[in-house]
Amino acid sequence: MKTNILHKWSKILLIILGIGLVVAIFVPIWSIFLNAPQYPEGLAMYIHADKVSGEYEIINGLNHYIGMKEIHADEFWEFKILPYALAFFAAMCFLAAFLNSRKILYALTGLFLLFGVGFVFDFWRWLYDYGHNLNPHAAIIVPGMTYQPPLIGYKQLLNFEVWSYPNVGGAIMIATGVILIILAFIEFKRAKKAI
Repeated sequence: MKTNILHKWSKILLIILGIGLVVAIFVPIWSIFLNAPQYPEGLAMYIHADKVSGEYEIINGLNHYIGMKEIHADEFWEFKILPYALAFFAAMCFLAAFLNSRKILYALTGLFLLFGVGFVFDFWRWLYDYGHNLNPHAAIIVPGMTYQPPLIGYKQLLNFEVWSYPNVGGAIMIATGVILIILAFIEFKRAKKAI
């Protein structure tokens, strides 16, 4: 019995994960939703792999009064590399499946987890800077107040309720990380039994 051969279901799941990561390039990854008495229908901003969409221009206009920086997609270096990173990981999923390789699966799992941790930290750092680095000459200044949106979950910021949560692409990326860990663990156990 060859010890570097993936189980049939591992290969199928890797192909599905690869397809999912390709989909994640084209759908929103994260959502930030704001609600306030003057906006009862809410304001939504969607972060994609390569752009920002939704009502972010209205959000920019509101945030100007409290000194927050405007959001412009061309200022984010992440948008230049994230589509390629997702395509790279999709290609690794397909490669591991078609070459039937545990080694590629292990490398993919380790690299994707490092990427995931880096992605979350970078997003948190961006939110921190966005909410703390305020214009000292803004029209409205509340002493000691910062406006960092939540990384995930809910936060009250002045009269705005703010929710932040994964969208379709983010759910795909989270699911990919979890499934890769499970697959790598199962395949490692199978390899040990085969010895």
